[in-house]
Amino acid sequence: MAEFILEIGTEEMPARFVPKLAAELEDVFTKSLDEAMVENGGVKCYATPRRITAHVASIALTQHQEEETVTGPPARIAYDADGNLTKAGQGFAKTQGVSEDALFKMETGKGEYLAAKKTVGGGNTVDILPELCIKGIESLSFPKKMHWGDYDFTFGRPLRWLLALLDDQVVEFTLENLVSGRETRGHRVMGHGPHVVNSTTEYFSVIENDCKVVIDPEERKKTIVAEGDRLAKELGGEVVWHEGLLDEVANLVEYPKPLIGDIDALYLELPREVLLTSMQSHQKSFGVQGPDGKLMPHFLTTLNIEQKDVALVKKGWERVLKARLEDARFFWEADCKVEFDTWLNKLENVVFLGPLGSVGDKARRIETLCGKLAEVLGESKSIVPGEIEKYAMAGRLAKADLVSEMVIEFDSLQGKMGGLYAERSGKGDIVSQGIYEQYLPAGPDTPVPSSLAGALVSMADKVDTMAGCFGLGKVPTGANDPYALRRCALGISRIIMEHELDVDLDELLREAQGAYVGVKWKIEQPEALLKLKDFFGQRLRALFIGHGFETRVVDAALGAGFNDIRTLKARLQALSEFSKEADFEQAVLTFKRASNIIRKQGGKAGQTLTGSYDADLFEGEHEQTFGSKLEELAPRFDDLWESGDFGGLFGLLGELRPSVDGFFDNVMVICDDTDIRLNRLNLLKALVDRLSRLADFDALQV
Repeated sequence: MAEFILEIGTEEMPARFVPKLAAELEDVFTKSLDEAMVENGGVKCYATPRRITAHVASIALTQHQEEETVTGPPARIAYDADGNLTKAGQGFAKTQGVSEDALFKMETGKGEYLAAKKTVGGGNTVDILPELCIKGIESLSFPKKMHWGDYDFTFGRPLRWLLALLDDQVVEFTLENLVSGRETRGHRVMGHGPHVVNSTTEYFSVIENDCKVVIDPEERKKTIVAEGDRLAKELGGEVVWHEGLLDEVANLVEYPKPLIGDIDALYLELPREVLLTSMQSHQKSFGVQGPDGKLMPHFLTTLNIEQKDVALVKKGWERVLKARLEDARFFWEADCKVEFDTWLNKLENVVFLGPLGSVGDKARRIETLCGKLAEVLGESKSIVPGEIEKYAMAGRLAKADLVSEMVIEFDSLQGKMGGLYAERSGKGDIVSQGIYEQYLPAGPDTPVPSSLAGALVSMADKVDTMAGCFGLGKVPTGANDPYALRRCALGISRIIMEHELDVDLDELLREAQGAYVGVKWKIEQPEALLKLKDFFGQRLRALFIGHGFETRVVDAALGAGFNDIRTLKARLQALSEFSKEADFEQAVLTFKRASNIIRKQGGKAGQTLTGSYDADLFEGEHEQTFGSKLEELAPRFDDLWESGDFGGLFGLLGELRPSVDGFFDNVMVICDDTDIRLNRLNLLKALVDRLSRLADFDALQV
């Protein structure tokens, strides 16, 4: 076994490209080696802003060799009447590289065909690798590619060198003006190079010692965190780490050197969110906080060099950050002098979405929806009447900060600044929290609003956007979702489940549609409502399947309805547990039989089935047992349903099933007597009505 290394040298890549490129190259090289039948011990890729490296620590020097049987033309075409090969047969032999004597006839499911055995593989790995290297480089994807010079080849940034070694042998290939070799480049200042790598065993040592490059991004992160924590501890504080920013910083540098800088204490009067955003967004720096959780007058940045004059470098960073903080302080002081009404008036001139009016119109709709949600949830969430108007106010003021000076400069602070301004102006916790948390959850892995006010404003905002877009026919298709409607549906669903909100989905969607006034819709509202409801069903299906629930179980739970999203997950979990029981499949067949009879015979009954039956018309022991058992369990079923004990409800089905089986085995449902037949159908209808609240048993394929 040998060792192989490919290094692709480039101009500096944007930090967001770097980790994705390593993952892509690792994936494509792994697949390529497998397809080429080259045994290997696995591919590991590393990336910095200036290089992408694929490392195969153990790779066979020759391809795996195997024999395969290849079929050619049908025997009747391959041979003439005298049994000699025709041109078709001769061409097959030539194409496969075998002698004509080696051909034979083989019987297949389609008849007799000409066949040949051939040996594939066995080639030298060094001869195969050039093509794999070129394929790997060409397969890397970018949001945008660029040309440079007069070359036709495109890449995320210009390529500058190619290193490819199999042990101490150069794997030779050419890409435009570049020829692979054994030279690499190092850190632009501390180890520029070029540096010669004599063999793969030297590569990582040369990169670390001569090039002054930390090639592993995880090592760069660990260095930043360890040194940053040490420096902050010396000041009696700790770094406010931000995982996304840490990933970005680690992929901006090849030689990370954390540095602590200072800021003027007067800037600590600014809100924490403003200070951290100024540091993180513009200067890629982290805040430092004390044991009390308050920010200290320091920041941590990461250099890409071993600095000679630390004081001079530190002073430069402090000067640049001070300018940003000075801007932030100006915006904060300017905004604190403005009343909310001024911002609300400005919103009338900000377009929300074409025919859907201004952001001011949207704010009024959110106000209406928040008020109605607060009324609906008043009893279950202990909202007193005097608080309902506070929830409505939170909706009304939710978008006001969009026209504030701070948010115009730092758009990532939208919502948060509105909440801070509302708190500062004495609007109260309900209003300030509702505004502050309105954009949560921002994605599938981010938390939902912690406060009820934030939950209601977020739901109102999202459902308003969905109702408007669906009414205009702006429905997501494929991967295209410019208005993030999928995220809106998932956000609403998660909020309802995690806050346990007793909200009727149909009613919520109708209220959202009704809040619009004077809009010319492209899709009639009843049709748009059906599309919205179906869209929620699709997103819930994807959510639960993504959480590991079996597809058929999810479909069965959703098939029973999902208007009450609050209890949906509990019902789904209970059904999932029920599906693991030993007699589950037989139980499904029993209850599906009842459902099928009602579906097929209901229209032939002569009158509408109501589920009301007369016990005096029961005939025989088994019909009476079934009816009595159903009557006995009905109150318990309703009590368990009311308390949300779905595990107990599925347990009732286990109690009920023997009597249902006895009924089917011994009673003729479709009998000649019209009254008895109708009574038996209504008895089954009473059963099916209860079952259909738990699951759509027809969706449970067994």
